[in-house]
Amino acid sequence: MKFSEHLQAHLTPEWRKQYIDYENLKEIIYKYCENVPQKEEVGEQAVERYTNKIEEEFFRVSDKELTKVNTFFSEKLNEATRRFASLQDECRQFNNKSNQPAMPPRVRSRKSSIFFLEMKDPTMKALNRTATDLKLAVTEFYLNLILLQNYQNLNFTGFRKILKKHDKMFGTEKGLNFRTKEVERSPFFTSKQIDKLILDTETLYINELEGGNRQKAMNKLRVPPLKAPKMNWSTMRVGFFSGIFLVLCIIIILVAIYLPMEIDVYPALKMYRGVFLIIFIIFLLGLNTYGWRKAGVNHVLIFELDPRSNLTHEQLLEIAMFFAVLWGLSIISFMYCTVTAIPPYVNPLLLVTFLAVFLINPFPILYFKARVWLLRVLLRIILAPFFPVGFADFWLADQLNSLVTVLLDFEFLICFYICEVDWTSGSCSVTCGTYGYGARAVVACLPAWFRFAQCLRRYRDTKLVFPHLVNAGKYSTTFLVVIFSSLYKLNNDSSFYNNPLFYFWVVSAVFSSCYTLSWDIKMDWGLLSLKNKENKLLREEIVYPPKTYYLAMFEDFILRFAWTLTVTMSIKYSMFNPYIDIIITMLAILEVFRRFVWNFYRLENEHLNNCGEFRAVRDISVAPLTEDDFKDLECMMDDEEEVPRYKSKSKENGRVVRWKMDEEEDEDDEDEENVLIESPLNSSYSLTIRNVKP
Repeated sequence: MKFSEHLQAHLTPEWRKQYIDYENLKEIIYKYCENVPQKEEVGEQAVERYTNKIEEEFFRVSDKELTKVNTFFSEKLNEATRRFASLQDECRQFNNKSNQPAMPPRVRSRKSSIFFLEMKDPTMKALNRTATDLKLAVTEFYLNLILLQNYQNLNFTGFRKILKKHDKMFGTEKGLNFRTKEVERSPFFTSKQIDKLILDTETLYINELEGGNRQKAMNKLRVPPLKAPKMNWSTMRVGFFSGIFLVLCIIIILVAIYLPMEIDVYPALKMYRGVFLIIFIIFLLGLNTYGWRKAGVNHVLIFELDPRSNLTHEQLLEIAMFFAVLWGLSIISFMYCTVTAIPPYVNPLLLVTFLAVFLINPFPILYFKARVWLLRVLLRIILAPFFPVGFADFWLADQLNSLVTVLLDFEFLICFYICEVDWTSGSCSVTCGTYGYGARAVVACLPAWFRFAQCLRRYRDTKLVFPHLVNAGKYSTTFLVVIFSSLYKLNNDSSFYNNPLFYFWVVSAVFSSCYTLSWDIKMDWGLLSLKNKENKLLREEIVYPPKTYYLAMFEDFILRFAWTLTVTMSIKYSMFNPYIDIIITMLAILEVFRRFVWNFYRLENEHLNNCGEFRAVRDISVAPLTEDDFKDLECMMDDEEEVPRYKSKSKENGRVVRWKMDEEEDEDDEDEENVLIESPLNSSYSLTIRNVKP
């Protein structure tokens, strides 16, 4: 791999502008090679003057880059040294507290379990909470040290390679002299304090927080390096399940065409549709994760995930394709119910039951930590506004707003199996899919209610009318749409133009779509900045190619108003009424896809907003809060819906200039010894979070 590509792949995104500007230095060398005059035409002295001018520019830029690297490294090293001293002191205080007797003197032996002590003694509960916070703080600090160590090695390798390329192209040894006299004597290269801090942090964690158990401590601290040879079985299983699913899809299509169905398939369509949409959104989330990682958008810390055990995009795709295979097998079993003698509506019930058991399985298998994280976030969403709202809470609640069809299908499934199903004949009388008993209207409002309640909680915590109450107003428009839609469907005996409820429904839906569309683009994505001259109608700092933002805005506009297709076809073309469920299925799939696109730009906006002070890991402290800390926390309240303000990109501050590398560079890279120590994390961390105890 070419070093420029290797540097881009392994640098810490939050520190991108603090690395050696390898591309700019390489551009200077290639500009010399392309524009150097011929001796025969201008003479040897003119060539020498031109060469000296370019070399002067090259070493001036090199010296500037070296100063930048040294300054940044010194700042991060001093910060790490202070942080380590603080952690040492906190660990010492924790051990002093834990050595004090916490057990009440007159507790009977049969109630002396740790669980009982935690429940009865608030001191023990506080100690356990402090131990958890301390371990988390030390592990995050350890990750920061690894990233800083990687910063040292990447920059030194960059200087070594670019100076060697200079000497090769110019035919001198000035680059070698600069490297010997300047680079190899620079603090970022000569300092061994990071290595010492890494060892001291390991010792601190082992002795103070894990009772001397080195193996247990290192399993929590370290991650296998990226170059560790291992077989990625998840990727293999994704391919295996994808092949099976493709074959099953072909079989389902052929059977649907040539095999006459003796049972009503529309209830099954609603049951299987909800499961398919869940599988589809998991699959797209795997693609989201891959895109975030490649673009340097750090979803791991934004969602406050454990960087050592979070699901990768391969694992998400594996889960999606495994469920897709089960989904296909269940449909085939439903179609061949007369051959298998299995009641047809047993199949969707078994499929949904399996998915539910997989999610709530209490045993530490099958991605246990990820499932616990998901259930915990879902519980906070359901109980809103009684819990503080984090980014993961409202992000997942927003995903639920795109899965209203799934919730309605599950409501239909529950009603169907309680009231309508006939296990013996397989026939049914579908009356559950109506709004007559009000349950569907309530279910359709639930996702909007969750976000509405979260916005109210955010307003209570921050006292900010904008954006939180304004955002709550956006979700309240969904209530109007559902109410008028339900009333219209209950009273549509007359023609639509004679029914005023129809007009209320359409007006409220148009207003809601306009509201949500403007909020998506302006607030959630931070686009439509009129002051930016470089990226028109975008914002000053972007991660993805500019054209994708315009396509995303156009796509969001089209899909936000896709519901008009259903209304138009049901009014003007009554022949489509029997196929309205198929149209709804197509629109539900498009809505999930719209949310997939929305995720890219929402996380990017969050990443850029929270990437302050070059933070690459979480800054977790367990020290008491001071009055100044409270003021800082008020300023650092979650501003994910504010429009960001950034400086424009330029060649000086980080724009990447792509050059075509010749074969000589590849051969040069292969001949040199690779001294890079790679970071154990392919993506770094972007939020500054203070998880402190008052």
